[in-house]
Amino acid sequence: MCLQTSYFPDDHTGELIAQGLQDSLASWKLREDRLVCMTRDSGSNMIKALRLTEWPNLQCFGHRLHNAIMNGMKDPRIDRAIGVCKKVVSAFSFSWKKRRDMAVVQAELGLPSHNLITESLTRWGSRQLMVERLLEQEKAIAQVLGADKKSRHLVPTWQDIDVLESINKAVSPLKEFTDALSGEAYVSVSYLKPVIHLLNNSLLQPEEGETELTKQIKSNILNYLNNKYNDPVTQELLDMASLMDPRFRTTYIADDEVDGIKKRAVTELMSLPAEKSKSQPGTSAGPAPRRSC
Repeated sequence: MCLQTSYFPDDHTGELIAQGLQDSLASWKLREDRLVCMTRDSGSNMIKALRLTEWPNLQCFGHRLHNAIMNGMKDPRIDRAIGVCKKVVSAFSFSWKKRRDMAVVQAELGLPSHNLITESLTRWGSRQLMVERLLEQEKAIAQVLGADKKSRHLVPTWQDIDVLESINKAVSPLKEFTDALSGEAYVSVSYLKPVIHLLNNSLLQPEEGETELTKQIKSNILNYLNNKYNDPVTQELLDMASLMDPRFRTTYIADDEVDGIKKRAVTELMSLPAEKSKSQPGTSAGPAPRRSC
């Protein structure tokens, strides 16, 4: 639920944002020591604001995954292939004749009548979709561009196609996670431990027959994510969230951490203010039913 949206005309410095967040909490008479976690983006001013407030916080997983994938694809071969991909997309975007010819060739080759996709720099998934669509339409693209001497030089080489296939193989399994773990209508923090476990043990593990570039991209992404979620404070927060989720409980918590997390959960529950029972006139208030946790 959105409790408050505030007009914020001041400079967006870390100090002023910190004060604004504290004022918002105070206006609802909410205590800072009861705040469980704050979700933030990766902006330096937000990082500084939450360092000043000393509030527990996590970066949005969608942003973190985007950064991990962009970091994982830092390679001159990838830069060249993505550059070629963008030029191909632009060639069709700015020419209705090429789009017309594309539709004819798609029908002849039995390919889906799909348009090419433009990358959005703030969404890693759009890059993956752009690459995936170009690979799908590779034959039609080569035929249309190759028929015009002015655009013949834009036809991707076999080396470019190999690199694009390596990229697609590495990151396509991750496209479902950005939206699933960036939802605003539900809490998703308890998913993080299971997802990171899945990435480490399945989706980003090297497979037989993969290119070295695919393996390198997977390794880079994993190393980035594991490093970002490796500090003890974050791990404790994620462990507690997993424990509270009946689907996961202690499944993804390290064996040597289980007892400590359980004790902390019990301590926090015992510290909650007890509800005062209200007896109706003429009735007796019996003991509250016991519940196990």
